[in-house]
Amino acid sequence: MRILGISILFILLPLTNFAQESDTLYLEFKEYLDMVKANHPVVKQAGLLLESADANLQKARGGFDPKLESNYDRKEFKETEYFDILNAGFKIPTWYGIELKAKYENNSGEFLNPQNKVPKDGLFAAGISIPVGQGLFINERMAALKQAKVFRKQSQAEQQLMLNEILYEAATAYFEWQMSYRELKLFQDFRKNAAFRFKGVKTSFEAGDKPAIDTVEAQISFQNRRLELEQAELQYIKASLKLGTFLWQEDNIPLELGENLFPTQKTLENNLDIVLQNEELETHPKIRSLNYKLEALEYEKRLKANKLLPTLDLEYNFLTEDYEQLNSLNYDEYKFGLKFSLPLFLRKERGDLQLSRIKLENAGFDLYSGRLELRNKIQSIQEQLKSLENQNKMMNDLVSSYRRMLEGEERKLELGESSIFLVNSRENSLITARQKQIKLQNKLIQTRIELLKVLARLQEI
Repeated sequence: MRILGISILFILLPLTNFAQESDTLYLEFKEYLDMVKANHPVVKQAGLLLESADANLQKARGGFDPKLESNYDRKEFKETEYFDILNAGFKIPTWYGIELKAKYENNSGEFLNPQNKVPKDGLFAAGISIPVGQGLFINERMAALKQAKVFRKQSQAEQQLMLNEILYEAATAYFEWQMSYRELKLFQDFRKNAAFRFKGVKTSFEAGDKPAIDTVEAQISFQNRRLELEQAELQYIKASLKLGTFLWQEDNIPLELGENLFPTQKTLENNLDIVLQNEELETHPKIRSLNYKLEALEYEKRLKANKLLPTLDLEYNFLTEDYEQLNSLNYDEYKFGLKFSLPLFLRKERGDLQLSRIKLENAGFDLYSGRLELRNKIQSIQEQLKSLENQNKMMNDLVSSYRRMLEGEERKLELGESSIFLVNSRENSLITARQKQIKLQNKLIQTRIELLKVLARLQEI
């Protein structure tokens, strides 16, 4: 309900004026990510990866579906029935290339081929086909199904990576929006200070307490603050529009931020703490995806190696005139067949096997380099985080010092022991320090988000 209430506020309104504090609402980072997860088109596309993998798995399982077959052929010419041939059968493929078969034949005609002659009521057959050589322990059906199962797991990992990437982009946009809003508030406050100071100096000049040059100095400071505020408003509007590209309704209609909705000012560092697990690397979706790729290529290599074997298919069918006798075998009435083939040089098969080995080796190199790259990137970001945390502490102390310097200079100005120039100089130093502080704090948060992205754990937020 809370997210729904916020969603209503995302209407097409200009961002030229800023709402009163009493009317403002703040968008929490986690609420924002929930909205991105719920309706962003890329998130929906990521869901299609798994649906596609499920469809491919269903297709591969279809290779083991039982099959009904029927063939009817009849020729009649000048009131003579040349032949009337009916063949109907049922086939059940099994896992190890073995096929179970049942068949019924009923043929007649004056010019029927003798080998097709059957008893008057037809001929029933039940048998089995066994690939003794090529195709017994792995064949196209088996390899396709095994690979489809692996690809489904790989699609889950790819889906997680895809979702992780869009959440990272969305999080980056949010914290840029938050940073621009903090800078906007900063310049709003300092513009008020400059306006108040300019008014005070002007009043003192009119009373004869200040020289005219002080009013010029105060006016220049006020004009600078107005210019800086104008630039901050532009940056805020641009950041708001960028953020709006990640916000969508359920029916794929894009949303834009309302004028009275702002980023939360809560500190998020504690909510982004990261505890690394020992098994983090091997369970990473990128590493899992590369492992699944290796597994699928291994099945392909086994299939190509199996092609080096000769084709030797054996088929036996028990024959009977009465289908009720199918449950009792009579070895004297049967149909037996054998099919054998073997290319003499096997150049095509050996070439295919070599190509599959090369692909498998390449995938292995990808896994080794991917694991090392991921480990080094994690360590690099961890070191960066430590440095940024120290920099933030130092910057906080520096801002406090600049603020005390400004407050002291303002008190001296009130006592007539300082000048507008010195106050403006102190204030400029404080503004510069505050801007650096805001950017440094944002960089710290963005770096933590980057580490979560590298670890593929942004969905945990």
